[in-house]
Amino acid sequence: MLRRRSRRRRPISRHFTTATAAATTATATAAARDLHGHLIRTGRHTDPTSPISDVLRSYALALHNLPKTRLLFSQLHNPTTLAFNWLIRALSQSDRPLDAVLAYDQMRAPPNKLTFVYALKACARAPHVVHGRRLHGHCLKHGFDSYLFVGNGLVRMYGACGELGLARKVFDEMPHRDLVSWNSLICGYFQQGRFGEVLGVFGAMRAGRVRADAVTMVKVLLACGELGEQGFADDSVEYMERSGVEVDVYLGNTLIDLYGRRRGRVDFARKVFDEMPVRNVVSWNAMVMGYVKVGDLLNSRKLFDEMPVRDVVSWTTMINGYCQGKRFSDALMVFREMMAAKVRPDEITLASVLSACAHAGRLDIGNAVHDYILSNNVTVDIYVGNSLIDMYCKCGNIEKAMEVFRDMKEKDSVSWTAIIVGLAVNGIADDALEHFSRMLKAGVRASDVTFIGVLLACSHAGLVDQGLEHFNRMTEVHKIEPKMKHYGCVVDLLSRSGHLDRAYEFIEKMPVAPDPVLWRILLSACKLYENVNLAEVALKKLLQFDPNNSGNYVLLSNAYASADRWNDSEKTRNLLTKFGVEKEPGCSSIEANGSLPESVAQNNKLPFLKDYRALTAELP
Repeated sequence: MLRRRSRRRRPISRHFTTATAAATTATATAAARDLHGHLIRTGRHTDPTSPISDVLRSYALALHNLPKTRLLFSQLHNPTTLAFNWLIRALSQSDRPLDAVLAYDQMRAPPNKLTFVYALKACARAPHVVHGRRLHGHCLKHGFDSYLFVGNGLVRMYGACGELGLARKVFDEMPHRDLVSWNSLICGYFQQGRFGEVLGVFGAMRAGRVRADAVTMVKVLLACGELGEQGFADDSVEYMERSGVEVDVYLGNTLIDLYGRRRGRVDFARKVFDEMPVRNVVSWNAMVMGYVKVGDLLNSRKLFDEMPVRDVVSWTTMINGYCQGKRFSDALMVFREMMAAKVRPDEITLASVLSACAHAGRLDIGNAVHDYILSNNVTVDIYVGNSLIDMYCKCGNIEKAMEVFRDMKEKDSVSWTAIIVGLAVNGIADDALEHFSRMLKAGVRASDVTFIGVLLACSHAGLVDQGLEHFNRMTEVHKIEPKMKHYGCVVDLLSRSGHLDRAYEFIEKMPVAPDPVLWRILLSACKLYENVNLAEVALKKLLQFDPNNSGNYVLLSNAYASADRWNDSEKTRNLLTKFGVEKEPGCSSIEANGSLPESVAQNNKLPFLKDYRALTAELP
């Protein structure tokens, strides 16, 4: 298996390493303060040749001591190159890295190669290519460009600034290269989204027999993930095993995330997870996500429950997992646990919870989530706003959906589509079509889902000609190819309006084979309009797809009953038993103690129907 970062005379846990480093830093800082006090008392704190340089070094190495570093430096008379280097180093790691370049510009002492290493790092972090190119010119002037560390700094700076041509030129002209040189170039390509070049440089690196490390492999594997290069990723993992690349927590997390997303490879991800000597919350989250991706909610929940620490990503991942598995009540239960644990949800969490409320019909929880958003000043971005609209529409509170829609500062195609579909489904057809018109006037591009809402609105309003016009314009003007749901909407449009023969003709002339839903729509309309002959045709078509769906026979039986053909109605229902068609049991759910147990009506089990032709022959 992959080589782990655990050797003799090394701490087993990174937490131990971190604690030791922190203790060492604290001790050094305390000693520096004592020395600083002594030098002030003796009047030597302004002399750059005194031990004050050691105090400056100690302060510069601790980020939280930057104000002290600045103050101490400002008190020096004629600061030396060493003193400037410590200041530039500290500033390069601050939240204002270009202050390091300003300090460089104020130097009176001659710079050395370390000066440029720190200053170039600042330009990379900014990033600022103008200052970087100026520093490159100074490196050439002082003859430091041939030094390995300076060359690495130039490659890194140009890569971070997006000047990959210059980064590659510096790299190619370097008299000597080490692993940092290769990693700097690889990181530059990765930062700019040039994932193919990342793999190309890695290939050249292997050809040159330069041994990669964890930093290299993280970028290579992430590039493989972006490009979908599963074969290259597998080959890279084999290279890691052969070369003995040590797997630290970051590389381990990358492996878990990459292979956890691949169906059939989650076991490998789990193996990496189990063998990691140190895991952080990202490791656990990646593994839980891996199980969620393959639909293994049992193992994802088991691992979630075992997590020593959970953050907002952990909770959101589990909630999303249940939503993807259509276990919306479980998703809402996890959200309740999250709130009880006093973990603040983010926008992604809230959008997922609102989706669960929409599908579970839990308007009460949806209202509570909306109240939480308002009372906690959560930003209602497009993602959250769209989820609120969808939830209110699915739960039948169209007034609140409209209120959210009106209050949204930004609206995208999903926002408009959600309100159009919501209005259409709730029977407010005129408003749905009005919003569609406003959407087009606002220059927002309609999607295939938008047209489902438009066609539904026309169907509910009985606007046959307008609906057919929208259907034709969808293809001719908006260049959207119809899907089965669009064809279904047209069949529903014609059937609801009593144009059953036109609906039948439309189905027969479709450029794609119709699915059972279209015939079932027509069959339902035949009952309403007492068209028994067409109902028989529709059922025979349905039997070719789904001979075991009892609902189809019930629809035909009802059609006979509507036409006062009671004998045929009874005969059709009797065929269910004779030919072994199982009647679908009804089910209901009532909330109890925070859960939604489902009650299913019992029915005698009948054997699977094997031959629909025999049943067809006995239809009235």
